[in-house]
Amino acid sequence: MTEPYIRTAVPEDEEALGRLDREVWSYRHAVGPREQPPYEPFFNDRSGPRDHLVAELGGRLVGYVRLGFPTPLASNAHVRQIQGLAVADEARGHGVGRALVRAAVEEARRRGARRITLRVLGHNTPARRLYESEGFAVEGIQPEEFRLAGEYVDDVLMGRRI
Repeated sequence: MTEPYIRTAVPEDEEALGRLDREVWSYRHAVGPREQPPYEPFFNDRSGPRDHLVAELGGRLVGYVRLGFPTPLASNAHVRQIQGLAVADEARGHGVGRALVRAAVEEARRRGARRITLRVLGHNTPARRLYESEGFAVEGIQPEEFRLAGEYVDDVLMGRRI
């Protein structure tokens, strides 16, 4: 299979991104319930196309990463945060997630960030391994921060310098 093509999202990606988000929903990475119709727009006032990098394989959109600010504070403006990452089931194992993480780091650097952070659920071992392999380190753990499907789950804070 070819390498994923990474690009900045455009408004026309909204429907495909919303569909992807709903298809990959799981308590492995989601802290809210499965979205029900009528669906909210994928893009909103807090995160638009410019805040998303998308991955394509064979011309088909198969993943995205959302890059934002962890807070609205000027004193925190040197930090970017990965605020969402999704890869279609059929594209897993083809380097899409890794390509998106690397692209997010590069985009954060291009936008002048000194650090990049993220939050990942403690039981999401594949994601944690991916982030660690890309230079992210655990910087904190909020024990039993969420109760998902009847289980208490840690919220793991990770970050790295860029």
